[in-house]
Amino acid sequence: MLTVSAYIARAANRPLPKSVTEITKHHLLDTLASIISGSRLLPGKVTINYLKMQGDTAQEACVPGTRIVTTAANAAFASGMFAHADETDDSHARSLTHPGCGVIPAAFAMAERTRASGTALLRATALGYDLCARSALSLGSYTFSHSGHASYTFGTLFGAASASASLARLSAQQVRHLLSYAAQSAAGRTYQHRAVDHVEKSFAHGAKSARDAVAATNMIEAGFTGIDDAFSGENSFYFAFSKYARPELLAQDLGRVYEIVNTNIKRWTTGSPIQAMLDSLFELIKTQGVKAADVEKLMIRTSHHGFRVVNNRPLSTICMQHLAAIMLIDGMVTFESSHDQQRMKDPKVLQVRRRVDYCGDDVLERALPSKQCIVELTLRDGRRLRHHTKAVRGTAQNRMDRPEVEDKCFALIAPVLGKLRARKLIDAVWNIERVDNVRTLRRLLTA
Repeated sequence: MLTVSAYIARAANRPLPKSVTEITKHHLLDTLASIISGSRLLPGKVTINYLKMQGDTAQEACVPGTRIVTTAANAAFASGMFAHADETDDSHARSLTHPGCGVIPAAFAMAERTRASGTALLRATALGYDLCARSALSLGSYTFSHSGHASYTFGTLFGAASASASLARLSAQQVRHLLSYAAQSAAGRTYQHRAVDHVEKSFAHGAKSARDAVAATNMIEAGFTGIDDAFSGENSFYFAFSKYARPELLAQDLGRVYEIVNTNIKRWTTGSPIQAMLDSLFELIKTQGVKAADVEKLMIRTSHHGFRVVNNRPLSTICMQHLAAIMLIDGMVTFESSHDQQRMKDPKVLQVRRRVDYCGDDVLERALPSKQCIVELTLRDGRRLRHHTKAVRGTAQNRMDRPEVEDKCFALIAPVLGKLRARKLIDAVWNIERVDNVRTLRRLLTA
């Protein structure tokens, strides 16, 4: 705890390696794009209604994609809801977390509240990803999740708290008290995957963590005290939550291994287990000229875990069979086509979908956390085509470059903010070290 708290307290003054700075910008832009596009989806709409009911008049931080300016805690909550309003945001496969949707809403709101620089925001963001991944890994990630606990909610909570602490310039002892309050609020159950409208999922993945982290930081700043070490001793955090816990992973390789580098950005605005299938189909369409009318049968294989998550789901963005049909028909999957819920009832789509088979595979299950996919096409002319995606585009093993990230984000931001402001915002993120006060970006973020 002494090592971790000291590391968090000093993060604001610790330069990031050049390569880590560049990747952090990718994730900052990608998450801001997710927040802005998510403001127009159902979780975004109900969150805006909720904020209007709060009646506060504080002017601490803006809610991107809206004209709302509110408390930092409320802004972090809203941005967390927006960021995971669908399946656009980033993910850290090994820890089973979505770091961006919890860490960046908290970091950005706190950066606005404290009038922090762009450099301070970048350092806090990278720190948050480190503690998000490490805290989930220290709990056992996959075994923790299989027991019904939500690794993503726990991970983003401690990641968001660390980022908030850095921007508030808390001392090492204050950080220890902050983490104790975060441990008190740690919760999350995996049953939210049964929700069909993504609202509770948005709350669990990002909003709860971002809000609780900022609120706890505000409490410590106000003089709240706590115990110095919630992670050891009698009835500690780890004792309560996981018999598979390895607390030492919290501090392991801090300052040497930056987990933001190991975090994936989605090429496609769909659920993570679907990414590899879309990569494979897109490659076969591009290289072999495959069209929907040519296909007699499509066989899809993923891990059993992936199968459970995206098999025949009623929501278009997380339904494997539906998005396979969309890719075959359109030759591409866009934000608009993946979110078009009405197409799930389209007779043309249903006709193609009937030719799609999907199953879990033992070999691909053993490949986790690498979310691989094998697609096998049987064509009407007798040909059989096969493609195995081992490293999904956008993952740490097959990283998207800056132009690819920019193209994805521009397509998400422009419909909400307009093309001119979308371009200016993207340019501002690429040059965020030149920003002396993050609050000056507000004019580019509000719609």
